[in-house]
Amino acid sequence: MTDLLRIEDLHVSFATDTGPAPAVGGVSLSVAPGEVLALVGESGSGKTVTARSVLGLLPATATAHGRVLLGDGTADPEEDVLTASPARLRALRGTHAAMVFQEPSTALNPVFTIGWQLTEGLRAHGHGGSKSERRALAIEWLDKVGIPDPATRVDHYPHQLSGGQKQRAVIAMALALGTRLIVADEPTTALDVTVQAEILELLHRCRTDFGTAVLLITHNMGVVADLADRVAVMRAGQVVEQAPVRDLFAAPAAPYTRELLAAVPDFGTGGRARPAAADVAGQPVVRASQLVVDYPGRLGSKGFRAVDGVNFEIHPGEMLGLVGESGSGKTTIGRAIAGLTPVTGGRLELFGEPLTRKRKAVAGRIGYVFQDPATSFNPLLTITDSIAEPLVVHRRELGAKEIRTQAEALLEAVHLPRAYADRYPHELSGGQRQRASLARALALRPKLLVADEPTSALDVSVQAKVLDLFAELQQELGFAALFVSHDLAVVEQVADRVIVLHRGRIAEEGATSQVLGSPQDDYTRRLVAALPVPDPVRQARRHHSPVAEGVTGP
Repeated sequence: MTDLLRIEDLHVSFATDTGPAPAVGGVSLSVAPGEVLALVGESGSGKTVTARSVLGLLPATATAHGRVLLGDGTADPEEDVLTASPARLRALRGTHAAMVFQEPSTALNPVFTIGWQLTEGLRAHGHGGSKSERRALAIEWLDKVGIPDPATRVDHYPHQLSGGQKQRAVIAMALALGTRLIVADEPTTALDVTVQAEILELLHRCRTDFGTAVLLITHNMGVVADLADRVAVMRAGQVVEQAPVRDLFAAPAAPYTRELLAAVPDFGTGGRARPAAADVAGQPVVRASQLVVDYPGRLGSKGFRAVDGVNFEIHPGEMLGLVGESGSGKTTIGRAIAGLTPVTGGRLELFGEPLTRKRKAVAGRIGYVFQDPATSFNPLLTITDSIAEPLVVHRRELGAKEIRTQAEALLEAVHLPRAYADRYPHELSGGQRQRASLARALALRPKLLVADEPTSALDVSVQAKVLDLFAELQQELGFAALFVSHDLAVVEQVADRVIVLHRGRIAEEGATSQVLGSPQDDYTRRLVAALPVPDPVRQARRHHSPVAEGVTGP
């Protein structure tokens, strides 16, 4: 029996105005039948470029040499993807290897039904028989991947499915032609922890039930610990280490691998030590009483209640974590506090005063860190101009020179060199943009900071640096913070107290160590048990005893 995939000395570069830019340099990998190989590394390490080369999906600007050999696990000859003709590539895609992309919404065509798209590969390869037989096969595969009511869902469009259901449909499309190898590029990055657990279980079943191998591209080390047999670590276009998953986590050989693992927040270990929260007997910075936020319906449809009778307080100097799945109301509460979403019921007080439409008195006392800094910055303004904007609006007594000086000081406070001052947002990395976003939020020295998923799009090492910076500045400046996240490990690391939201209501609240260490509510237990931990041994125990290991800790 031969390998399903062998990559030998792969080099890939991209044409630019200044000459070729190398992306992958000398990568060699293999995937055996039924094996899960995780390819890990930070953004720009070459993971996705390597993965796309397996199916010949590199853009026209790319130049590749070496060998990418696809086999079917038998003694039949392997075929080199890099030298295959377009017709032969079409024949290999779906039968020998199939791709599962990071964002299923962009991989699915919005104008065709799920069933039509699932059978598209069957039609292209001349399989599936008649139209009714292909439809029956589509229903069968939707059922196999766990989509409820497949006979109805087969006629639905992508927008009618949830994120997890769309990812299941994409996996069904990959399996429908009997592929032996799935190339999964960050298949769980945009999903909630519970939906992520369901997709990981489905990928487990791809191997056990369908005999399919997986090349998994990810930066989530918990996912690696949960799913992988072997791990290849990439940095700057090269593989720096390959090892069985338990060996790599127990005794990483490469210094970079040790740095990568050290940066991963390890849920269940209690997080790092934090200074004691401020005296909670003081005047709350935020007080919500029976808070309600409704979104109106459209075209005569019924409205949606996003927040339903929520009560909570945030005290000076306190870090309150707000966790829950998508649609639980987390972001809505953060936006309501910042005045970006209107409150439709109950009472919301800021700094002891009821929230009103006249917000000038409190506008300069609230900072907001958005989830995606790339879209929250004006692309036409330099980083310094963006950071200085709150000072220009609220501190009109300051001159241009003084504003510039303060903006540059803020850059230094978030550990960005002054050389970055006149760069534009697209010239910064994701982590650098998020630091600049934090600097802008702190420009007016706010008493309250709302951080909406501030690390969700960052690599683990960059995430660790941003979290360290966040805690450092919070301790130095003493602001209160609402930290919105679906990542329980991150919240455990930074928050003093935590609130768990479920469908707009509070399921559980209390000290972070108590709520996440010994949850009392069934929903909180499910969230904790669904979170993969970056340790293959502990994660294996959680599979056998999810309640004992997932709820009570290691």
